[in-house]
Amino acid sequence: MTPLSRRLAAEALGTAFLLAAVVGSGIMAQRLAGGNDALALLGNTLPTGAILVVLILIFGPISGAHMNPAVSIAFALRRSLSWPDTTAYIAAQIIGGVIGVWIAHLMFELPVWQVSLHVRSGAGQWLAEFVATFGLVLTIFGCSAKAPAAVPFAVGLYITSAYWFTASTSFANPAVTLARALSDTFAGIAPAGVAAFIAAQIAGMLAAVALAPLFWPLKRP
Repeated sequence: MTPLSRRLAAEALGTAFLLAAVVGSGIMAQRLAGGNDALALLGNTLPTGAILVVLILIFGPISGAHMNPAVSIAFALRRSLSWPDTTAYIAAQIIGGVIGVWIAHLMFELPVWQVSLHVRSGAGQWLAEFVATFGLVLTIFGCSAKAPAAVPFAVGLYITSAYWFTASTSFANPAVTLARALSDTFAGIAPAGVAAFIAAQIAGMLAAVALAPLFWPLKRP
């Protein structure tokens, strides 16, 4: 097994690149869209889906390329990752996510330290985060069981799609949610909405973990 230090470095760097792509493409899209929100969202969506494919391809063989506390907890619940390693993964993901946001701000010459004013709240948004995370975790489990090589592409395509069919634009990731609260840009979320988003994401993950054995039973020695 790859040493934990290398796996944590991969999780931190991968999550940093993911947030740099999410926030950076959001800033660029908003600047170039001329006030067209649909065009701006498309400009935010495509780079996010694309970078996920790349990051999972390069970091998957090292750490699994979770880049998402919900995914790490899901694997821990299925006994594929130890709880001490899961805790370390989550810390690395959160730290990497914040660094990625700061790097995006620096690239676009914005203040590094920001707090988002973009309100995202309400039952529809919370249900959207439940659905987005539920579907993401099922996508990972299903492909891991039957077509492991397809995981990077399936995850990238799923998130690209979920940006558009969910009311919340599919955060589906507690580390991403926390980091985006520190960016008052197109991709941001006001801190007041973070706890409910994360609760919905964890609930969606737990539902996926509970349902997955129906389709892909765990193989035990």
